[in-house]
Amino acid sequence: MADAGPGSSRYPTKGLLYGEYLKLEKLLACQDPVTKRDAEEVHDEHLFIITHQAYELWFKQILVELDSIRPLFDTEVVEEAKMLLITQRLNRIVLILKLLVDQVAILETMTPLDFLEFRNYLAPASGFQSLQFRLLENTLGIKNEHRVNYSRDLYVNVFNDPKAIEIVKKSHEQPSLLFLIQRWLERTPGLEEDGFNFWAKYKAVVTLMLDRMEDKGHKKNDTQMIENVCAKRAVFATIFDESLHNELIKRGERRLSHKALQGALMIYLYRDSPRFHQPFHMLTLLMDIDSLITRWRYNHVLMVQRMIGSSRTGTGGSSGYQYLRSTLSGNLFAY
Repeated sequence: MADAGPGSSRYPTKGLLYGEYLKLEKLLACQDPVTKRDAEEVHDEHLFIITHQAYELWFKQILVELDSIRPLFDTEVVEEAKMLLITQRLNRIVLILKLLVDQVAILETMTPLDFLEFRNYLAPASGFQSLQFRLLENTLGIKNEHRVNYSRDLYVNVFNDPKAIEIVKKSHEQPSLLFLIQRWLERTPGLEEDGFNFWAKYKAVVTLMLDRMEDKGHKKNDTQMIENVCAKRAVFATIFDESLHNELIKRGERRLSHKALQGALMIYLYRDSPRFHQPFHMLTLLMDIDSLITRWRYNHVLMVQRMIGSSRTGTGGSSGYQYLRSTLSGNLFAY
């Protein structure tokens, strides 16, 4: 087969110039400060617009990556050959989120007084109305019952556009990444009771370890050591007892099913085995994504507190800082 070259289907005869390919004329015309319609344009509004537009472009890329990963998991058997591709794309998402976390610092070059010069022009617009961020949350696996209501209303009700509402509803109908990861973990080789039976082995090792620690505490008459062992037994009980684990799921403290938890623990404990190298890397990247989203929210909360204080209402009508602060609790990939 001849190599693709100029004139082939992959090389158009008439090339595009840089600006044409990136549609820069349209892109660079998207910054339209509302203050310039008044007496005088506020300089820092342009920075505010650019920063948020950059966020939206990166949200779009994250969604593209997630939408390419989900079909790879939405099968009965996930091919091991696909794991490298999955981890590459998850790593790309991690790097994008690190960039978004750092991008908050650029907005912080604007002082609270600078922001107040144009803040009143923004109402009722709010970052909560970011359709792409809501799609990102849904795609990752955040459920409605784990959301904090916005101004005592469901998040979908902030969208006035019927097309946007339809897109949000469709995102709920599709399997989330968390759901697909859970199903994949439940099929981890080695969990079979009539096979390797990892769970029975793990439980036996932990029980033996705790028994030895407790015996040592009694021999030394060390009350603190005995209390520590009792506390550890209580923690492990929530891991080994499926009903206790399910109670934590109901309270939103854990997300994965009991079987998926077993799979995750096996991958972590056997991560040095060649078979589990890529799965371990993938789970680590998922936790990185989780922590980076939390960090991005936290940085945003601190910036809002710095700009408008903790008692002022947000431009979209929410409680502002107090609402954003309430969204920080909970992790998506909490085992």
